[in-house]
Amino acid sequence: MGPVLAGVLQLLALIAALALAYIPLGNYMAGVYSSDKHWRVEKWVYKGIGANPDTEMTWPAYLRGVLAFSAVGVLFLYLLMRLQGVLPGSLGFSSVDPAQSFNTAVSFVTNTNWQSYYGEQSMGHVVQTAGLAVQNFVSAAVGMAVAVALVRGFARSRTGELGNFWSDLVRGTLRILVPAAAVAAIVLVACGVIQNFSGIHEVGQFMGGSQQWNGGAVASQEAIKEVGTNGGGYFNANSAHPFENPTPFTNLFEIFLILVIPFALTRTFGVMVGSVRQGYAILATMFTIWLGFVALMMWTEFAHHGPALQAAGGAYEGKEVRFGVGASSIFAVSTTLTSTGAVDSFHSSFTGLGGGITMLGMMLGEIAPGGVGSGLYGMLIMAVIAVFIAGLMVGRTPEYLGKKIGTREIKLAACYILITPALVLVLTAVSMALPTPPHSMLNSGAHGFSEVLYAFTSASNNNGSAFAGLNANTDWFNTMTGVAMLLGRFLPMVFVLALAGSLAGQKPVPVTAGTLRTEKPLFTSLLVGAILIITGLTYFPALALGPLAEGLAS
Repeated sequence: MGPVLAGVLQLLALIAALALAYIPLGNYMAGVYSSDKHWRVEKWVYKGIGANPDTEMTWPAYLRGVLAFSAVGVLFLYLLMRLQGVLPGSLGFSSVDPAQSFNTAVSFVTNTNWQSYYGEQSMGHVVQTAGLAVQNFVSAAVGMAVAVALVRGFARSRTGELGNFWSDLVRGTLRILVPAAAVAAIVLVACGVIQNFSGIHEVGQFMGGSQQWNGGAVASQEAIKEVGTNGGGYFNANSAHPFENPTPFTNLFEIFLILVIPFALTRTFGVMVGSVRQGYAILATMFTIWLGFVALMMWTEFAHHGPALQAAGGAYEGKEVRFGVGASSIFAVSTTLTSTGAVDSFHSSFTGLGGGITMLGMMLGEIAPGGVGSGLYGMLIMAVIAVFIAGLMVGRTPEYLGKKIGTREIKLAACYILITPALVLVLTAVSMALPTPPHSMLNSGAHGFSEVLYAFTSASNNNGSAFAGLNANTDWFNTMTGVAMLLGRFLPMVFVLALAGSLAGQKPVPVTAGTLRTEKPLFTSLLVGAILIITGLTYFPALALGPLAEGLAS
């Protein structure tokens, strides 16, 4: 079997698995967030944190809950790393320095999981399990809660109430993420992923010296890292490491875990707003972009030049032979079009245009299908923008799902889409202009610029993957990427929840002959076009200086 055919067959198998899970998982999540009953264990949690899960919240109250919970998470994780040297189960590792502790705490709480450290050489079992793994669950649940709040804004009318953040957080964690991760971890252990609390071992003799490896609760963290679109790995090599991802099957299974909840949330959206066809329209938009990016990536990585690459069957540099070019391409697109950031190959070693595709996936706002929760609310914001554009074309007040998109709504949506590009472009420009930050670049020229642009694109979009050529463990990059992650996560949530509150307070607009049918293929095409054009106009100059220049020169 040729490498191209193998990649295509894996892609078809992945699509079939996602299709089978779509309706049951989407319906189940809609039931979770619509239920008025509380599990006993949930009641214990509510009692422990002093929250009343039945109290409805306005958008400012909901936002305060999001920010307060996240702030506590950052503080706890920061202190845990600063005290690692005196904690049991630290494997002899010292405490993490302040700048890196700040960066890592912010990274995991914002669902970014950017890592400027070697996991197997820096973090002991307590920090990995009690700190990082816990944030993998709750940061994902926060994103899902905000998405559900926006969906309620579309579904409700003449009320300012969006549900209860604490209830949404606990239910998302205990009813969705924990069961999914538990099943996934069992599958991964059965397929060879390690799960233990072993210490450090010396393994064999290499080049006159020995190599050291430590064990860990890898399968359980690997499961939630993918299910929650987190991405932070136990080892520096991430999902390219055989302890995390040993076989072609586990590789495909991990891609499935990355995509299944973000895609299924479109079904949840359709059920909760009372029109599954609206959910299918959003799904079609996400799927079209994702499949198009996979096809482009496979083409760039298989369209090789020179006898060596032709003999290998593709651009194999930086890729694991056990996965192949096709599977690595699918993984790279899926991890950058979501907020996952996990890698089974190193994006810096992709072809110039292939590296640009991974970067562009993040620049789209990670909405196809995006992170758990963040992908859905990002796509709905773009749908509001597309409806507004359509309204301008025909001279009619734009409406979406029976809600008018007026001045307030479009200002909130516009602020949302401007935040991330401003962070990416400004911080990249400042880093290139200052004398010291460019010293972190491994390469010069277009590829070196791409390393810096990729870093701030990844941090600001809460992705977490790296171009693997930048030394990010400096005070400048630890601090500025930390700031980018904080602002890139929570400023958009302010505008999402404000928009949700504005929509929930409206009176529904009746459907007429002039209403734009947003469940039709025409609107899907408009939405795809709006996403690509807005992103292209925003980032094209920066892309032209980096991956496009490199790709055209090669």
